[in-house]
Amino acid sequence: MADPNPPVIVWFRQDLRLADNPALQAAAATGAPVIPVYILDDDAPGDWRPGGASRWWLHHSLASLASDLQQLGGELALMKGEAQEQLDALIEQTGADAVFWNRLYEPWARKRDEAIKSSLKDRGVRARSFNGSLIVEPWDIATKTGNPYKVFTPFWKSLKADHTPAEPTGRPDALQLHAHEGGLSLDDLDLLPTKPDWSGGLQENWTPGEAAAHGRLGQFLKAAVSDYSDRRNLPGQSGTSRLSPHLHFGEISPRQVWHAVKQSDHARTGGADTYLSEIAWREFSYNLLYHFPDLPEANFQSKFDAFEWDECEDKLKAWQKGQTGYPIVDAGMRELWATGWMHNRVRMIVASFLIKDLFIHWRRGEDWFWDTLVDADLASNAASWQWTAGSGADAAPYFRVFNPVGQSEKFDPKGDYLRKWIPELADLPDKVIHAPWTAEKSVLSRAGVTLGETYPEPIVDHGEARKRALAAFEKIKDAG
Repeated sequence: MADPNPPVIVWFRQDLRLADNPALQAAAATGAPVIPVYILDDDAPGDWRPGGASRWWLHHSLASLASDLQQLGGELALMKGEAQEQLDALIEQTGADAVFWNRLYEPWARKRDEAIKSSLKDRGVRARSFNGSLIVEPWDIATKTGNPYKVFTPFWKSLKADHTPAEPTGRPDALQLHAHEGGLSLDDLDLLPTKPDWSGGLQENWTPGEAAAHGRLGQFLKAAVSDYSDRRNLPGQSGTSRLSPHLHFGEISPRQVWHAVKQSDHARTGGADTYLSEIAWREFSYNLLYHFPDLPEANFQSKFDAFEWDECEDKLKAWQKGQTGYPIVDAGMRELWATGWMHNRVRMIVASFLIKDLFIHWRRGEDWFWDTLVDADLASNAASWQWTAGSGADAAPYFRVFNPVGQSEKFDPKGDYLRKWIPELADLPDKVIHAPWTAEKSVLSRAGVTLGETYPEPIVDHGEARKRALAAFEKIKDAG
């Protein structure tokens, strides 16, 4: 006999929260019992299976979500494998007649979800998807000619003027959770590193989960948002929100962030507006990914296909390990390895150095960030790497080559950030810590620094590398 009140499956993905979750809210509104499920589907093509740092975060975020659901009297079902097969098995087991989810925008996820929705509807199972990750859907914002935005500033102006996000919703008022049998344990998903366990720095620096996301937002609004315009570029200070991993995993929504900023005591400050423009850059990145799905793998500007890269593995490894001899670059790469995160100003510096000083393809940097960042996000990662390379939409001009020493002196003048992450240089004076090779031997000796032994010599001459980059970019400028 058919169940007179069959359950609704809520398929969690990058929306690991209970509040302002449209799919969960809609499921609760049906009055039917709800089955919350997460399916670890590792079928992303090519290199886009979640990296090590992302998997660590996912483990702890799922633990947090499961705990929140337990407080409501239910369990989070965990499954592993091809999503269509796992959903079919759950429907067969539970008699569910509907599956609700919030949309993803990665190209393979869109293709998979469209196929799943079609298959479910053909079988008489309701399938509904919602916007739980963006302020505006990519198909709902366009230029006056109806084309996708390729330049950020007009996109940002349009977002502010015409797409004010709706008020976020709270947790469902009434949520009847359906009891179900079977499923996997969290450990069965095998998300954590074990041999070796390199996650100590991540554990020291991060607390995944919905509650932690709101705590971090509250701290930022209280302590840093009003000065964000000035302090966001200073890696030695706590001037950023560090919400990016929470946003990527959907532990907090951009709507919640937007309205919290707008309702804060600092809403009218320049810092608040600058911060919201960073939320808009995330939206812009997703807009680009949706309309140009090969963004993570192909030059947005085809003229860069003719660029002659120098694929030197030794230089790539030196960059990855923070051993380039340029302190600001090395500090950033060591911060990334230790914590799974890097200050945004430093991200731009290390990316420019890899591409324009070392002549290594932006895809190699993108791949490294994908594996090591806790906030690894396909849209933001691809758009930002192409921006730095000069090959992307609204990209930095090809002739913009960051000077790593000048950037370090400007944004970390006292060397606080450098000393934290490169302790072997800690005793150098402020004047030379940004470029140790310029120091007198006596100064180096007093600081216990021996170039080439305790700290590397620069692996390239920036001045010469800059000339080489400009010449190479000049060759392709009119191509494509």
